[in-house]
Amino acid sequence: MKSKLFICLSLLLGVVAPSVAQEGILPAITMTTNPDGGQEYSVTLQVLALMTALSFLPALVIMMTSFTRIVVVMSILRQAMGLQQSPSNQVIIGIALFLTFFIMSPVIDEVNTQAVQPYLSEDLTSMQAFEKAKEPLKEFMLAQTRLTDLETFVKIAKVEVGSPEEVPFNVLIPAFITSELKTAFQIGFMLFIPFLVIDLVVASILMAMGMMMLSPMIVSLPFKLMLFVLVDGWSLVMGTLANSFGV
Repeated sequence: MKSKLFICLSLLLGVVAPSVAQEGILPAITMTTNPDGGQEYSVTLQVLALMTALSFLPALVIMMTSFTRIVVVMSILRQAMGLQQSPSNQVIIGIALFLTFFIMSPVIDEVNTQAVQPYLSEDLTSMQAFEKAKEPLKEFMLAQTRLTDLETFVKIAKVEVGSPEEVPFNVLIPAFITSELKTAFQIGFMLFIPFLVIDLVVASILMAMGMMMLSPMIVSLPFKLMLFVLVDGWSLVMGTLANSFGV
């Protein structure tokens, strides 16, 4: 009995709700047409869209900013030093997050100036503000994307563009991610070489001394840590990552 009543109420709501919205009885769910021909949604729908977009925020931070390159380089550095859990994953993610905010601060300021503040002062509609906000982010991504990667995804998507600035976002994002991974592995390779040399030297010395039962990783770890501290490794790594984005 309850299930039948629930079905009847659902059907009634499905029939009545659209007609009520069309008659304007529910002003919170409306769509108005601007004088220029554009459409503007009510605040309720805008808030709903914003809350839905927040669920994609982690993916946006990871894939459309400098976060990916920093995390990959930090992970390779930890492996090159022979440290399994130090720094921990939480520390690496925290470093990458705040370093991302530092690197992306000019882009964030530009988005705030061009889109957020005009929207809050009602000089721009929500859609206009969205389009304005895309421009600084797209400029940043294009500056970090290799032309070969961009051409590859343009061919895959089968779109025709006259210049890189005309590339749509759905093509630019995978090209940007590919370029970021390639750059991160190149930086990680350069960081790996000094520690690899230390491992080879320690392994050769232990083999020459006949101490084949002693793990070279255990012996080389203090030397790698000492080398990293003496050359001020953290400052060099952070500075290299920041400079790689042109900061």
